[in-house]
Amino acid sequence: MPKHVQDLDVKGKKVFVRTDYNVPLDGEGKITDDFRIVASLPSIKYLLAEGAALILASHLGRPKGEVNPQMSLAPVAKRLAELVDAEILFAPDCVGDEVQAMADELLPGQILVLENLRFHIAETDNDAEFSKALAKLADVYVNDAFGTAHRAHASNVGIAAFFEEKAAGFLLMKEIDFLVKAIESPVRPFTVVMGGSKVSGKIDLLKRLTEVADNILIGGGMAFTFLSAAPLHHNVGSSLVEEDRLEFATEVINLCLEKGVNLVLPSDCVASREIKEDAVSQELPIRGLEGDLMGLDIGQRTIKSFASILDSSQTILWNGPMGVFEMKPFESGTRAIAQKLCELTEKGATTIVGGGDSAAALKKFGLDGCVTHTSTGGGASLELLSGIKLPAFEALKGAK
Repeated sequence: MPKHVQDLDVKGKKVFVRTDYNVPLDGEGKITDDFRIVASLPSIKYLLAEGAALILASHLGRPKGEVNPQMSLAPVAKRLAELVDAEILFAPDCVGDEVQAMADELLPGQILVLENLRFHIAETDNDAEFSKALAKLADVYVNDAFGTAHRAHASNVGIAAFFEEKAAGFLLMKEIDFLVKAIESPVRPFTVVMGGSKVSGKIDLLKRLTEVADNILIGGGMAFTFLSAAPLHHNVGSSLVEEDRLEFATEVINLCLEKGVNLVLPSDCVASREIKEDAVSQELPIRGLEGDLMGLDIGQRTIKSFASILDSSQTILWNGPMGVFEMKPFESGTRAIAQKLCELTEKGATTIVGGGDSAAALKKFGLDGCVTHTSTGGGASLELLSGIKLPAFEALKGAK
């Protein structure tokens, strides 16, 4: 394991902190969800209390190496100033003479927020010279950006080679602890609720879950690929089916049978001919799907079936919504799962939510903060749960 930020001596030193401030902005440049900023505060407040000067670096969006004012981190610096009792400075870039001068003059208790790292293509290219330029800004390195831990970029992998003193922040360690423990030593019964639109991207995770889960409940669009696969061969109307993943779905069904994992698929759904806020919808059994009808949420019978299994579970991992929860006609399934997790958390179960859409659903229904742990990283959490090593975490273990 790498060092924890609490293992570092930072008094009077400049600390480069890689954060994940890839936050959503509206058309006027205002932050619509500051969850990731708030999640970074424990490390920031700890380092300030220990007498450090902080240099915070992040990306925002995908500017692809070009300066895009709509993806500036200026709104993040403004929001931080409202959340932290410290002087916040904002740099016009993340490297260069002017930025170096600002870093050199930084005093303990002050925070310098760098401009978007991805305004330079060298960031995603993990360019050695760019990594070195970033490293010159500080004495100590802390990575607290779980959301990018599965990417090998300059600010989270390349930079680590230039520091003797480096560590993981509170958020990164918390994510690792919760997600690894969930897979390696869960309190049983361990139930996984999987959703989202597609099976693609979750292949490694599904295979691993057949090794460790007691129950796997599948909803969302991905359920229709499973329902269409052998040996079920359901007609699912015009619902989303990934034809190139049917064989894999059959493999998962067979693995669950072999290993005694209780795999549960929807028995009914909320269906419509169109995906829109005022769509006319109907609840019907899966076998009732035909023609141009699409399954866009799980039905009440499925909700009750899922809830009864969750009621007897001690560890629950939820990744992906049960339907098109952003629209009123198709939100009931996702809302029910979110409410059930909150209820079970109060009763002592460990509930872990991974993936941006699931976290967004909690927020939409006013339930954020009611589960044991909400992961800040979608892709990173999927890879970690799948047993894939995260490059950024591994980089913290290496020598200078």
